[in-house]
Amino acid sequence: MLRAIAETLTVPAITLGLVALLGLLLQRKEVTEVVKGTIKTILGILILGAGSSLIVTNLAPFAAMFEEAFNLKGVVPVDEAIVAALVDSVTAIGRMTSFILLFGFLTNVLLARITPFKYIFLTGHMMWILAGALAWAFYDLGVSETNGIIFGSLIHGMTLVLLPAIAQPIVRKITGNDKVAYGHLTTTGVVLSALVGKAAGNKAHDSESIKMPEKLSFFKDTAVSVSIVMFVIYIITALFAGPEIVNPLSDGQNYLVFSTLNALGFAAGVLVLLQGVRMFLGEIVPAFRGIALKLVPGAKPALDVPIFFPYAPNALMLGFIFSIIGMVIGMFISILFGTIVPLPSIIGGFFTGGIAGIFGNAMGGRRGAMVSGCVYGIILTIPVALFYPLFGLDIYGVEGLAFLVPDGIIVLALIKLFFTLKIPIPGFILAVIALVLLSIFYKKKQASIK
Repeated sequence: MLRAIAETLTVPAITLGLVALLGLLLQRKEVTEVVKGTIKTILGILILGAGSSLIVTNLAPFAAMFEEAFNLKGVVPVDEAIVAALVDSVTAIGRMTSFILLFGFLTNVLLARITPFKYIFLTGHMMWILAGALAWAFYDLGVSETNGIIFGSLIHGMTLVLLPAIAQPIVRKITGNDKVAYGHLTTTGVVLSALVGKAAGNKAHDSESIKMPEKLSFFKDTAVSVSIVMFVIYIITALFAGPEIVNPLSDGQNYLVFSTLNALGFAAGVLVLLQGVRMFLGEIVPAFRGIALKLVPGAKPALDVPIFFPYAPNALMLGFIFSIIGMVIGMFISILFGTIVPLPSIIGGFFTGGIAGIFGNAMGGRRGAMVSGCVYGIILTIPVALFYPLFGLDIYGVEGLAFLVPDGIIVLALIKLFFTLKIPIPGFILAVIALVLLSIFYKKKQASIK
């Protein structure tokens, strides 16, 4: 029963639909409003997911084309694939993952209630990735299932309540309010890159105020600008790869036609995704107010990256393009470490590299967006190469894959470090003390802002 409940949390549409339902019921809304709000929240997430799937589908051939075009071999950083493989291959890891996911979420809610960090993390697949990574780490270290679940759940909940707080000052600049938060395991990387973007940029030159000549005014249309950018990227890669590489991917379709359709399909996915975001936000924010008022007064929902795309579409594309450049730079730097070479994650580049651009723009304008995207691409690559030997995933049959999200890598590296130094309990106590001190500091800072 508990495992079934835990697995439900990995389905964003169901989880957030239940959140909307609970919020509306707590506000004692009319039945019609409850039904409408719940269904539209679920539909918004499903539409958002359909857009994401369309984006992923149209980007999938690009990774193979890029690898062959530039003669690169290495590991592909895909967290979901690693966790899925670990959960499927080791029953104990699967069991621990489910319980850590459930109790970690409850810990998040409890900490949001009793600490100044009023954030409830609702990005389901990130919660699942962290739970799976923690379950694997404790299993790999020989910790018993019971202790692994206890420590994993506490670390899970602490991580999820702290990460949104780190990003919230920048989120307020982006959205102009304090209603939502950023819920993702790339928080430290995105915030750090945005701070570099702030130092190198000029906030007065906002990416969204770029003035186009009248003849180029069509670039202001998100659909058109995304289509053109992706067309250029796809066609250049296809030309370097050549028809002999692309044709097997296209089932015999002309390689340039195939590349063009994938570029436009990507743009179509972005438009679908943005429509889902608008529908979802229009329902979940008012519904979440009920939970905030009743269960966790003042709580904010920490949500997935696409929620912030509509705020700065130009910065999104700048972050995407320059994060790919940063990943390529990081890839060549990684060769010097002699471990593995992480290949650029095009999907990670669009979704979280785009967020780095949006965060960078909020801090340092369009130049900040470009610098932030590039720095984030490097951050997304070098830690993968540095810490890959530490994790030893090959013995579990996970080959050619690596963990990607910076926050997940940091948590896993710290756990490995504390166990290597034979101080796991003192390390955990230190983490709790740090949470208490951060709570005191955060509360004083919030009071000074008010």
